[in-house]
Amino acid sequence: MRRLATGCWTPTRIPLGTTAHKQGRVAGENALGGARQFTGSLGTQAVKVFDLVIARTGLRDNEAVAGGFTPVTMAAAADDHKVYYPGSRTIRSRITGDAATGRLLGAQLVGHLDSAVHKRVDVFATALFHGMTVDAIEVLDLSYTPPLGSPFDAVQRVTQTWARGRHLHDTR
Repeated sequence: MRRLATGCWTPTRIPLGTTAHKQGRVAGENALGGARQFTGSLGTQAVKVFDLVIARTGLRDNEAVAGGFTPVTMAAAADDHKVYYPGSRTIRSRITGDAATGRLLGAQLVGHLDSAVHKRVDVFATALFHGMTVDAIEVLDLSYTPPLGSPFDAVQRVTQTWARGRHLHDTR
């Protein structure tokens, strides 16, 4: 079962190790008399291809339409840390949010293996799990030090792009 940004469930085949482990824990606890429920899966995943990491969580725009949302998808590129500090690399991100509510629906990221793309997608997965809006992600208090990030992290840079571009798709 996939947990949508609304908290609703939709049957989805998501053959991921994390999903299997979580379901196994629920089954084991319940076999011993517990009453635990599986909280669902957002489909959060990352794959390494040579020196690239490709990651995603939640819904892409076509999946959001199928789920009954009015999605707005924006893309941005941001450095993984301050460019004046050696070794800076670009992370390319796309996020999808609901035009009507501003809720985050999904995110996809691509970047160098050293850019912590897999941990940045986890920020989006956490936001999705808790039903956050894209605007709320922009103001998160994320860590910053020049060799590892920027005052506005790559995660927040794409949310800023989404917020600026949302007015073009405003349904109010």
